[in-house]
Amino acid sequence: MKITAIETYTVSAGWKNWLFIKVLTDTEWYGIGEATINGFIRTTEAAVHELKHFAIGRDPREVTAIAQKIISTIQDAGHIHRLVMAAVEVACWDILGKSLGVPVYQLLGGKVRDSIEAYANGWYRAERTPDHFVAAAQDVVDKGFKALKIDPFGTARNFISESDLRLAYDILRAIRDRFGSELKILIDVHCRFTPAEAVRVARVMQDLDLFWWEEPTTAEREILSNEVAAQSPIRVATGEQFDKIGKFFTLAVGGGISIWQPEPMSLGGIRNTLAVAHIAEANGAWIAPHQSGGPVATAVCLQLAACVPNYLIQEYFDAFNEPWTRDLVTWNPTINPANGHLSLPEAPGLGIDLNLEIMAAHPYDPAAYLNIYQEGWEKRLGQGQNA
Repeated sequence: MKITAIETYTVSAGWKNWLFIKVLTDTEWYGIGEATINGFIRTTEAAVHELKHFAIGRDPREVTAIAQKIISTIQDAGHIHRLVMAAVEVACWDILGKSLGVPVYQLLGGKVRDSIEAYANGWYRAERTPDHFVAAAQDVVDKGFKALKIDPFGTARNFISESDLRLAYDILRAIRDRFGSELKILIDVHCRFTPAEAVRVARVMQDLDLFWWEEPTTAEREILSNEVAAQSPIRVATGEQFDKIGKFFTLAVGGGISIWQPEPMSLGGIRNTLAVAHIAEANGAWIAPHQSGGPVATAVCLQLAACVPNYLIQEYFDAFNEPWTRDLVTWNPTINPANGHLSLPEAPGLGIDLNLEIMAAHPYDPAAYLNIYQEGWEKRLGQGQNA
């Protein structure tokens, strides 16, 4: 079996563009992958085509060898380079699983669970007021989720005004009061604050019983998150922007952070994410992979959730994306309202395929990206509708 071509497909999902690939072979088998990153879809698509010659002509079942060829033959170019590596690697896992008639997780050691707890994101497309956010959270709970994530800080950057801080607190207090202690509330700080400000704001929020404090400070140096964690009254989670396995070693050495958030596609794919999970396990930490892309990236996370013992919880945007996006793929997980868990794929490979007709109906939009420092970004309308 040989790879004969790699195709790319760009899709606008309203507030964000997605990039999918299809790896074709000289047999009936093909594989799909995803290389979505906010604001750089055309750039990443060009990189796929520039680097695809490293994979074409090779046996797709040599998954690791192909991934290493893509990443190590020329100088590492960071996130976009890793996205290309991941998309092709994932597609090759998909082909291998299909050719053997088993899900990808079966190739990685088999299931350790039948479902995974999920937390909702992308749900708060509303005015930034307590009443509007509580109403949006009600929809989350009605869908069966037992956990949700929110960035309540408006456009704050480095520091936050007292009025904005009070509004953020009031939003969170209203959600906590409405839904009680059983609802997990996770905070995404989006690297907004200086280290000292991240600690100060966390202390203001400490009576709200928050589940985690995500990306509390600048991403320039990983150790700064360890330093925040040592002083924060809320447990810290981080790692979605790390593009190399070694950056997670900094979390292990620095201590204080027991929730690691690898982004499988930005990190280079399934093998690298497994490596992070192993390092985490050796250091008493759990992984909660970041996923703000499309449904193929969701399927990748769920394959990992099936087989990684120290997998804590899964981020889930899909239930709050445009309704048509459910038709973009052949399988979508379901949420169990009894426990807030997502179902896992069971078909061979990734357990999912693309609908090319739906993709063609929603072409790339240059205004579809998220800017968290723009007023009203919470509505996730994209720049065209926000203008």
